[in-house]
Amino acid sequence: MHLGKRLAAIVLTCGLGASLTGCGFHLKGTNPSVAPVAYQKMNLVLPNNPDSDLLQEKLAIYLGTAGVQLSDSSDAYVLRVLDYTPRRLELNGKLIEVLLRLNVTFRIEDAQGNALTEPRTVIATRTYQYDLATVNTDDQENKYLNQVMVDDVAQQIVRQISSNRLPKTQAAQ
Repeated sequence: MHLGKRLAAIVLTCGLGASLTGCGFHLKGTNPSVAPVAYQKMNLVLPNNPDSDLLQEKLAIYLGTAGVQLSDSSDAYVLRVLDYTPRRLELNGKLIEVLLRLNVTFRIEDAQGNALTEPRTVIATRTYQYDLATVNTDDQENKYLNQVMVDDVAQQIVRQISSNRLPKTQAAQ
């Protein structure tokens, strides 16, 4: 009987593994999320804004992970951030609710500055509440959530580049 239980466990494990594979399941990181061959060398160009420095740092990390070499060479494609707009909206009541939103619009250009992809906007949104009596909490929460949103936006941009889901311009097609 001991052999029967062992055999049943093996069959069950193989069956579950086959069903997961059949439905397209894969572990994060096992998918070849390498940037398209065309974008192997890129230069980052962001607005001259102190808030966008963290985005440039995060993009450099995630693009490097995706196999993109950052380069200032004349044959490198350009990831140009056209717009970087953080917004903060406060809703007053017994508690203050804060809505944070970050919009980033970007496109990919060739080395001569010709647009290869249509401008694409990615958005990250976070909310939090605080009591007026704990104002220190507001500053800390705001700073932390802004970092989280920048990280989220950088990951969204790199995923779209890696999956080559960016719509091409009419001239690039």
